[in-house]
Amino acid sequence: MFVAIVIVVATILLVFGLVVFRGAPYVPTLRKNLEQGFRDVYPLSERDLLVDIGSGDGVVLRQAAKCGARAIGYELNPFLVVISKLLSRNNPLVKIYLADFWRVSLPDETTIVYTFGESRDIEKMYQKVQEEVNRLAKPIYFMSFGFPVKDKEALKTEAGFCLYQVSPLQ
Repeated sequence: MFVAIVIVVATILLVFGLVVFRGAPYVPTLRKNLEQGFRDVYPLSERDLLVDIGSGDGVVLRQAAKCGARAIGYELNPFLVVISKLLSRNNPLVKIYLADFWRVSLPDETTIVYTFGESRDIEKMYQKVQEEVNRLAKPIYFMSFGFPVKDKEALKTEAGFCLYQVSPLQ
């Protein structure tokens, strides 16, 4: 029994550890921060499709759905995908995928991309969104929590959130 527990714990730690090399560590955004961000920084509505980069346990997706928006999450960690799917079950506005954001295309209806990224990847995330905006030929908002995008002017900054509008390049 002890050996089985050790194997399970080691497997979970290995998966979480390996995901950190490919993406950011799991740090959930607090619900009260999300409520403020989706009220004061970018008021979500039923017209929106939010994409969450590194959706973790799905707290951002569920909060977006409470605002009436559809929400899609991409997460590398299979354990967090299972947790997110369990916590979001029965919510038709929420979809979670075990996927690498760097290898997916944004849905055509995307209006905003959200991330609680970290400083080492925030510019790369913005650039990926820029590529998708160019492909879709329409502007999309990019909302980051915790880190601004270097050399980009935010439309709005408040309570740790930075909101950018990413427009197609000619």
